[in-house]
Amino acid sequence: MTGSVQHIRAEAGEPYEVFHTDCPARDVVDHVTSRWGIWVLISLRSNDLRFYELRESIQGVSEKMLAQTLRALVQDGLVWREVEPTTPPQVTYGLTEFGRDVGEPLTELFDRITRRLSPRNAG
Repeated sequence: MTGSVQHIRAEAGEPYEVFHTDCPARDVVDHVTSRWGIWVLISLRSNDLRFYELRESIQGVSEKMLAQTLRALVQDGLVWREVEPTTPPQVTYGLTEFGRDVGEPLTELFDRITRRLSPRNAG
């Protein structure tokens, strides 16, 4: 590193420097692993869902936090958003190819955890 300048992907093919605070890949990781980001990706793994369906599938998330999480994931290119011009507008979300690629190991992690947990009533 030269001086205080951090170089982030100066040339095509160079890896991202993910340990630098201003690395764009780090932002995507932060969004994916946020409190609600992982649940959005897992919820969308098999079906495209409308906003209210997502809210119902992820218990405990507020509308505000779900909207913020979706906005970040759409901006990162992990989730697509489609608005139908109805009254009120119907907004549907789904995973992009990038979102499916990122979501696959998260789904596998989720499945491994739930397989290894003791049964709920086995206290």
